[in-house]
Amino acid sequence: MKAIQIIGPKSEPTVSLNGSHPLPTPDSSGSELLIRVHSAGLTADELTWPELWSPVHNPTHVPGFEVSGVVAELPPAYTGPLAVRDEVYAMLHLDRGKGQAEYVYARPAEVACKPRSLSSAQAAALPIPALTAWEALFKRAWPSGPSSSSSSSSSPLRVLVTGASGAVGSMVVQLAKNSKVMGKEVQVVALASAAKHGYLRELGADETVDYHHDDNDTDGWERKVGIKSVDAVFDAAGGEVLARAWATVKDDGVVVTVADPPPAWATDKGPGAVPKELEGRPGVRYIYFIVSPDGETLSKIAGLIDEGTVKPLPVVEFPVDKAVEAWDFARQRGRQGKVVVNFVPAA
Repeated sequence: MKAIQIIGPKSEPTVSLNGSHPLPTPDSSGSELLIRVHSAGLTADELTWPELWSPVHNPTHVPGFEVSGVVAELPPAYTGPLAVRDEVYAMLHLDRGKGQAEYVYARPAEVACKPRSLSSAQAAALPIPALTAWEALFKRAWPSGPSSSSSSSSSPLRVLVTGASGAVGSMVVQLAKNSKVMGKEVQVVALASAAKHGYLRELGADETVDYHHDDNDTDGWERKVGIKSVDAVFDAAGGEVLARAWATVKDDGVVVTVADPPPAWATDKGPGAVPKELEGRPGVRYIYFIVSPDGETLSKIAGLIDEGTVKPLPVVEFPVDKAVEAWDFARQRGRQGKVVVNFVPAA
């Protein structure tokens, strides 16, 4: 089968297309289903993720954690709702991956029916951004629901989304503005370059702020957002942007980040585990997480997509024979759209 393979050392990875990669084999659990991959999403940072380089979990270094396609084979003991030839999409667990190939095994809990209104390419772009946004909002920031926020129950929540025009950020904007899933009015402040402000307003952002510095403007973007003015910060940018975003959160608010690389406090369990920006602000919660697969949530996302209340991400498609070019494009900053490789030509 065809599979994208990363060769060379981790310090200098090279993308290649292997036209005769062995077919995958199921694990010992006997519970996995086989997916015939039609499209696979690319995340440029994957090449730095340790899971790709695991000699145990991925000895041939096939990347890919987001796929869409059809069920090719079900395990003998399977009793779930899926059938062979059903159109599905999935996020594969990070310790397994190997989705950028013509066939891949997945656990039933990772898989959901594909949104009916989307192409395979559009569906393959969704799992990581959509699941990250959902987990940030409903499992991390407000695990008991947004109505449990310390903000007055009658007043809307105000949230800041950094990196708002990216794949994760744009999904956070949309879900936060979706009253059906939030159950509470939310005012979204989207931080992105000025060129992306029109797009973000189309997605529902109430306010847009440019993070670029203007020599004629003495106020930083955090003052434009408002010092201690937001109930939550959802950070998809990290670095200096995250460091400055702390100033915008209320003293009883929450900061959730999925920055890659993660901030020092996310991995340091010693004294550095407390962000220096929070000295004297013990009421602010701070959370870093890595997204987990969740087929049940993907089913909910598919429903929102099909009813038109959440828009799909813009995608840039490449045929599998152009896999090297696809990865080169995916690693470009400022690109428009998420990159997807099609193993089956679009109809």
